Amino acid sequence: MLKQKLLWLPFAALLRRSVPGAAHLSADYAPKTWLSSDFSSPHPSASDEEADWASLSPIPHFGELGFLGRSFCSGSSKRVIERCWNCNSAVGTTVPFLVCDACRSVQPVNPSVDYFQIFGLENKFEIEDKNLEERYKDWQKKVHPDLVHSKSKKEKEYAAEQSARVIDAYRTLSNPLSRVLYILKLEGVEVDEEKTISEPELLAEIMEIRESVEEAADTQALVHIQSQMQENMKHWYKSFANAFQNQKYDEARMCIQRMTYYQRVNEEIIKKL
Repeated sequence: MLKQKLLWLPFAALLRRSVPGAAHLSADYAPKTWLSSDFSSPHPSASDEEADWASLSPIPHFGELGFLGRSFCSGSSKRVIERCWNCNSAVGTTVPFLVCDACRSVQPVNPSVDYFQIFGLENKFEIEDKNLEERYKDWQKKVHPDLVHSKSKKEKEYAAEQSARVIDAYRTLSNPLSRVLYILKLEGVEVDEEKTISEPELLAEIMEIRESVEEAADTQALVHIQSQMQENMKHWYKSFANAFQNQKYDEARMCIQRMTYYQRVNEEIIKKL
């Protein structure tokens, strides 16, 4: 019964990772992450203890992938004029205007600024920049709610919203699978969140892996299985990038399905270690 339950999970929950309240995090807070193509850690979540096998990342199914005809490109570096709500200073900038340099006031969230732009990264699958965590911490030292505890109610609200968004951006981009899904979202991919999949070969493979995890005699056996999952994730991640860039959308869907399964196995192994 458990196996049958695991095979049929909707895709909707995959994109509904909760973000912990920013007001309760220190400026040095940094969630556990996957940098670039590091697949050794699980997708960060608000509470590691809350996850169980059935609630881990469900199976995505894109059905007929719908692309809106936009080419895959890097983030824009167009110079824009921003004006501070507090001191009214006008600033011409190519970087996200999260904080005013003149009066140091935290600015309201600008939804048009995507997660890549927040960290000054190119919009692409592989993040080669090794300073993502450093840039994340730099932003938290400027927008964290604890830093504006004596400021106006408006700025406290802005800080809470900006800090939470920076946290979510960091989590999303530092995890290869969530980064892929986010890029698809930016590129206008239409996803049917309610469909499920039942590919016999893939399901058989996953059930075999699950049994190996459950029957693992010691830590060494679990680490060996985890290493295999990491290699599988790396392989399918690269395959997805190649398929997407070459507009082979059926292949891209298949890669996403496998990445999600392997991530779930990896998360369960980490719980046992």
